[in-house]
Amino acid sequence: MAEKILNVAVFFGGYSSEYSISLQSAYAVICNLDPKKYHPLPIGISREGRWFFFRGDLKKIPEDTWCNDGDCVPALLSPNRGEKALYLLTDGGIASIPVDVALPIMHGKFGEDGTLQGYIELAGIPLVGCGVLSSALCMDKDRAHKLAELAGILVPRALALRPKYSLDNVLSFAKENGYPLFVKPVKSGSSYGVTRVECEEQLLKAVDFAFTFDNEVLIEQGIEGFEVGCAVMGSDELIVGEVDEIELAGGFFDFTEKYTLKTSAIHVPARISKETAERIKETAKILYRTLACTGFARVDLFLTPDEKIYFNEINTIPGFTEHSRYPGMMRAIGYSFPQVLDKLIDDTLKK
Repeated sequence: MAEKILNVAVFFGGYSSEYSISLQSAYAVICNLDPKKYHPLPIGISREGRWFFFRGDLKKIPEDTWCNDGDCVPALLSPNRGEKALYLLTDGGIASIPVDVALPIMHGKFGEDGTLQGYIELAGIPLVGCGVLSSALCMDKDRAHKLAELAGILVPRALALRPKYSLDNVLSFAKENGYPLFVKPVKSGSSYGVTRVECEEQLLKAVDFAFTFDNEVLIEQGIEGFEVGCAVMGSDELIVGEVDEIELAGGFFDFTEKYTLKTSAIHVPARISKETAERIKETAKILYRTLACTGFARVDLFLTPDEKIYFNEINTIPGFTEHSRYPGMMRAIGYSFPQVLDKLIDDTLKK
């Protein structure tokens, strides 16, 4: 008997500053799902937060021309636990499509922070990736760092600010830790709102800028060295991809560099010793479990010149294009993009 083809709800877009990145990632994911095993159900969420079932040419997703009356049907996921259905709100009434598993490929707020994950879990649909708790914790850089420190992992010294912050505290922190400092929104991704600050004259402007992205801001000690990353996959037994390394020509790995590599390069494997790579992988696994991650995530760390390892952040839905870091690290240990997706879905359904 032929194996059942599973309906995979792939969520993309969203009311987030990382909307456009999600379109690129989701397109790559949909194109790499094995058509003999999976039938993708593209569920697009517009910039305004409206939900649609997309049934047009897939190339319109990365082009951001997908959201139109001809290709879209208003839709919503049934919240009724056990029903596992996508409702289509058609002119003739409500139609439904069964959903076997959900795969959110949305970055940033309202997609990667536990809100969508909670909706999917409420509906009783198997969720690929991190759940509510880990998604929320990893999105919050301040609280994630506090938990990492409790687990014995080094973290940069930092000062968390709310809108009515003390200017004296900010200046005192800067004087004590020196420059450069990094100012960043507590809950944001893709380096949106992040500024590398080289002097006191730039500091308050950077804080104001970060507050346009979130209601909490972090001022963080600059760590000498370079960034390394680990792709982690699994829940009980963990698979860790090859460690990668970000080589910068100058500045920091901001939004432009992350998505164009204009002056930077990514090395897989990282140009470090085997022993150091193993220490990085073990640290990544500790952080993955400390922050309750499941399914998959990318753990980002700093490696100093004296080979100390500092925690940077965990991306619970990292970039997922053909050229993104997570697939690249997994490819380096023998997992193709389709095989990664296949294992993620298979493991989710076995849970």
